[in-house]
Amino acid sequence: MYLSKKLLVNLLAGCTLVMAGGLANAADANIAAALSHTDRLSGDAEADEKRMPAQVLAFAGLETGMDVLELEAGGGYYTEILSRSVGASGSVILQHAPGLMGFVGDGIDLRTANNRLPNVTVSITQFDDLDAADNSIDMVTWIQGPHELGFAPDGNSLGDAAGAFSEIARVLKPGGLFVASDHQAPDGAGLEAGGTLHRIEESWVTEMAETAGLSIAATSDLLKNSDDPLTDGVFAPAIRGKTSQFLVLYRK
Repeated sequence: MYLSKKLLVNLLAGCTLVMAGGLANAADANIAAALSHTDRLSGDAEADEKRMPAQVLAFAGLETGMDVLELEAGGGYYTEILSRSVGASGSVILQHAPGLMGFVGDGIDLRTANNRLPNVTVSITQFDDLDAADNSIDMVTWIQGPHELGFAPDGNSLGDAAGAFSEIARVLKPGGLFVASDHQAPDGAGLEAGGTLHRIEESWVTEMAETAGLSIAATSDLLKNSDDPLTDGVFAPAIRGKTSQFLVLYRK
């Protein structure tokens, strides 16, 4: 069993929500089953206590059978959990930007080797050019990622910010959900903080989401850390792995 005692306690306690519109989400047993699966890759289970995927996905309202678009999947930690949680009747599009492929190593290949996640499709696209049909996706996830819209590795943009949020709204079904989390930036930091500190303001993400036609469904302090000064880059040794992160759920 891969769930730590602390993770189980947190899951049972649930996450503190600031609700809008009466939405209430509960973790499904299939998320717990995905976390305890015997075929998880090395290192995944050790990351659970810090990343708290059970609580994050319970907050998001993930359900069996959903079609999910996972933005910036990285090495696929969340991809595998999502894949097994939505089950054979659901699907996951593993999206990653071409300019960020140098940061993932062989993670995507390992996740998808030998059809081990048969409901997962890999899509290497810019954030403002998503590979999904209009009104086709139940949930878009962007975990620790919106700040990338201010990051230009080797001087190459990863996509237009307004265009990226417009694409998220385009692919979501009416009533579809967008869950976003990221390393919190200090007030007034602006989009450029994505390229310097690898952080972004929650208010900036909300403004972009609302401009694209989404509305806040719920917020959570689950990933907040009051000891984070917000001014250090996320890779600074003193704060790496301990940043304060916002977690917001939007609805189309």
